[in-house]
Amino acid sequence: MRKRVKYFILAAVFIGILVFYYLFNPAEFRFVPKCLFHELTGWYCPGCGSQRMLHALLHGNIADAWHYNALFVALIPILIPMVYLELRKNAHPRAYAKMNSLPVILTIAGAIVAWGIARNLI
Repeated sequence: MRKRVKYFILAAVFIGILVFYYLFNPAEFRFVPKCLFHELTGWYCPGCGSQRMLHALLHGNIADAWHYNALFVALIPILIPMVYLELRKNAHPRAYAKMNSLPVILTIAGAIVAWGIARNLI
């Protein structure tokens, strides 16, 4: 029973975040949090643009989403199964172990670091 409540709360928070970013364009509203790293340094972190990317994706605008944060758009096909396997790791232990293996994690981490560097050089 506790597990169901936990999943319900998690789903409610996730849906709430999606509704928030569907309704409010982060580029237009001041109450949406800004990237502290960008505000302090003027450089883009790997996550910069992800709020605008999510807003664009929720409105079906893939080209704008790609423009705001191409890495996270490209990672969506990997992140969805990772989240699913995290929630169902006991049902799919081998798939969970493969998806959370050191090579996969290091590849994703390397891509994030490379993206953080590259987007500031371009």
